[in-house]
Amino acid sequence: ELWLGAHPGSPSRIVHPDETGGASDIAAWISADPATAVGDLSTLPFLLKVLAAETALSIQVHPSMDQAVAGFARDNAAGIAVDAPNRNYRDASHKPELIFCVSESFHALCGMRAVTDSIAAVRGFVTEGAARELPVEELQRLVVSLSEDRESVRDVVAMLLESHSPRARTIVNELVAIATSVAPDSPIERDASTVRMLSAEYPNDSGIAVAVLMNRVELRRGEALYVEHGIMHAYLSGLGIEIMAASDNVLRGGLTTKHIDVRELLDVGVFAPSSPAILPPERIAPGVDRYAPGIPEFELLHVRVTDANPIAEFRIDGPSIALCTAGHARVTGRHSSAELRRGTAVFITPDEQTVRVEGGAELFFARPGR
Repeated sequence: ELWLGAHPGSPSRIVHPDETGGASDIAAWISADPATAVGDLSTLPFLLKVLAAETALSIQVHPSMDQAVAGFARDNAAGIAVDAPNRNYRDASHKPELIFCVSESFHALCGMRAVTDSIAAVRGFVTEGAARELPVEELQRLVVSLSEDRESVRDVVAMLLESHSPRARTIVNELVAIATSVAPDSPIERDASTVRMLSAEYPNDSGIAVAVLMNRVELRRGEALYVEHGIMHAYLSGLGIEIMAASDNVLRGGLTTKHIDVRELLDVGVFAPSSPAILPPERIAPGVDRYAPGIPEFELLHVRVTDANPIAEFRIDGPSIALCTAGHARVTGRHSSAELRRGTAVFITPDEQTVRVEGGAELFFARPGR
């Protein structure tokens, strides 16, 4: 992960501190001169990331604002250090996020499947396992457990994540044994491939079974997935540009060696079925697409300038970060300009107001939302 922003965990360094009154990073500059750096805002409300997932990241969920405020106060009252590995809430903010696919494809898990689909998936494993004379007893019991509540899988997830659960361990073992034995043209191959991938990276992890209950998503280049609070998700593979509220609040639900607080996860997570939220782009100017979930913390602009369309102009409406991912361009505001090449980023103060991009390049602009 490459972080761009003012989050205290890793604030972006300033290459030329003489331009910011000696401040060596964005957080220090905002603290010393907020009027110049962020205008009417008290801080930078978003965090921009380049996320390269070579292996699957943990299944996780983020709290709502109310949950984050209450949880942060509760952890403080308990005397848990902010950087303690068993701390749930590291700040008092929610953490909605959006991932834009830069690679040819980006694979993720997002939200819980319809319970009937989860039942069908597990039954598919049972059928394939029985045909190969593999153990399927716990998977058959899992079908029964899923059938007891067709509106939510909360109780099943609780069972799977119970610490040192023999039943959960057996379910994972049965899933893996079947997944590694099926033919490429098997009806369960899509789910089996997920199980094989996660098993290779996180052997014996209960999150493997949780993943079977989740929607598998494949983004194509240029598509964006929005994840709001409460939605269980995991990024499996691919390269993406990620933008989120400036928070580090994560509750994990598998595929990790880090702390899992099952009770808090069950309180925060949404275990009813949901569909992944693929955001369509809005063309706001030639070469400029806007991805906006409608929240105040952030929106993402995807900007392309080419020989056919060498200039793009738009408003920034607040403090912004521009990142160049391909080519070369000049970015000019009301008061100043900068040259950007692949891999370089600039912070844009609110007084620049309107931005003009010229050249041949692909860039991403993070700015406050509406």
